[in-house]
Amino acid sequence: MIARPGPLLGIDHGIKRIGLAVSDRSWLVARELMVIRRTSREADYIKINAAAAQYHVCAFVIGLPSDEFRAEGEHTQADTVRLWTTRLQETTPLPVIFWDEQMSSEEAKPLARRMRRSPDAPIDDLAARVILQSYLDALRDGLAPDPFERPEEN
Repeated sequence: MIARPGPLLGIDHGIKRIGLAVSDRSWLVARELMVIRRTSREADYIKINAAAAQYHVCAFVIGLPSDEFRAEGEHTQADTVRLWTTRLQETTPLPVIFWDEQMSSEEAKPLARRMRRSPDAPIDDLAARVILQSYLDALRDGLAPDPFERPEEN
């Protein structure tokens, strides 16, 4: 097993809520952590950084929506997430990896049913778990960048 500097924190950014998930120290398994009801960016960042400190995380994996079909000049949800992340990075030294969040909410719905969550309960934490687990699986298979490996210079 590779020694890792700490767990990873998965983030599912939404307009009303932010879902958080955390990995184990070996970066094999993700679990849901919490749902943050958004009040302000500053409050969001405080809560996220508090969770990062509590769980001793070493990096963030942030779900990024696909914007491949956007029209020229169109502002997308991916643009919003990138801007929000830029501002988050001003509050923390931890590295950030963006990871495709496509279908994460759809994949979280059956998890919520298996956990016997109320149909109207938020699933943002489960979506964050799906995003983070997808990243961990891709990392294990050599298909994702490690947040601490520097790209080779030629």
